[in-house]
Amino acid sequence: MRQALPNIRHLRVFREVAHCHSVSMAAERAHLSQPAVTQAIAKLEEDLAAPLFERRRDGMFVTEIGAQFLERVERALDHLQAGAREAARSGSRQKGRGFSDFDRLLTAAQLRALVAVSEANNFSMAARSIGISQPSIHRAARNLERLSGLKLFSSAHEGISLTPAAQLLAQRTKLALAELQQGFDEVDDFLGRDSTHIVVGALPLVRTFVLPAAIDRMVRNSSRVQIRAVDGRYAELLHGVRHGDIDFLIGALRDPAPVDDIVQEPLFDDPLAIVAGTKHPLAGRDEVTIDDVLAYPWVAPPKNTPAGSYLYDTLRIQDLPITPVRVVSSSLVLLRGLLMTGDYVTIISLNQIRHEYEQGVLVPLPIELADSARAIGLTYRRDWRPTKTQQQFLSYLREVSAGMNSGGGSVAPAYAEIQ
Repeated sequence: MRQALPNIRHLRVFREVAHCHSVSMAAERAHLSQPAVTQAIAKLEEDLAAPLFERRRDGMFVTEIGAQFLERVERALDHLQAGAREAARSGSRQKGRGFSDFDRLLTAAQLRALVAVSEANNFSMAARSIGISQPSIHRAARNLERLSGLKLFSSAHEGISLTPAAQLLAQRTKLALAELQQGFDEVDDFLGRDSTHIVVGALPLVRTFVLPAAIDRMVRNSSRVQIRAVDGRYAELLHGVRHGDIDFLIGALRDPAPVDDIVQEPLFDDPLAIVAGTKHPLAGRDEVTIDDVLAYPWVAPPKNTPAGSYLYDTLRIQDLPITPVRVVSSSLVLLRGLLMTGDYVTIISLNQIRHEYEQGVLVPLPIELADSARAIGLTYRRDWRPTKTQQQFLSYLREVSAGMNSGGGSVAPAYAEIQ
């Protein structure tokens, strides 16, 4: 979490007052006293340092920023409700235990405990990660079990594991927290103190040009926004997107999309090429065949990457009597070192090695790979609603990518096609 989680009951009270325009009616709906409702609203406004309501004779009405924050609160509470229902359907509630609508009784301490344990799989490590004692986090976790009537935590060989019900609840909780963080960022932006943190999942292709160019534009035009680029494998980054840890992912799109709750937005097409070092015996030749490059040792990308899939599924390199693949790696640093050291070849996106190409370190060999272009784009949750600042960063990414489509950012040369 990037900011302290507010009292969940205060958020529910805020929503009731916003809908009723009345403290007394909200108190009745929330089963609280009027002073308690008034204090809850005051505390929330104090925490946000922003006025959420206009107090008028005919009632209480949300301010402009109050209305914006209300949307985030409603989306967050909807996630918690959905998580409780999904967990109840997945798990088995013990007879006479728990509440059917336990999401209405959740506390910030319980949610923090659930998320921390889901990430650490250990009570001690989870407690340290959020700065509380082990007995405190253990108590919050067990209280959550009693409240829900569901078994959420099981002992595992290396610590604690979450039951399927707990995993569903944890995912929805993290999405709720992500919504609230976006709400905090929007309040700060409205008050002229924008300190938005944008978390981007970055696959290898975009790390060399597209993402740096967009980040540079963002930094030049915003003095306080901080961008965190997260490297990793596609599956790990997609998991982060779906759980609210990552705002969006940029890189090669998958066909078909691996899950239904994401949107894939194409930005540009990126061709593959067979690449070698500039001192390679084949470098500088006008004509090179597939048979020529198969005579040299290969550095192959993993099979589950788009380039690896093309190498194994289309070129069928594994069907050769003796495979030329000597190294398998997705590390650009290792790849560059090998291609500069010996007579290795690889298959890779030209845009991924644009700097090495411009510096005269690596060179594409004159073999065009038919139907190798892959769609590069954005991946984000279907229900994700970016903040204004996040929208601005997305617009920079789209602008840079538009230059790639027009040829302004591409380094791909024209070669004779090899079918």
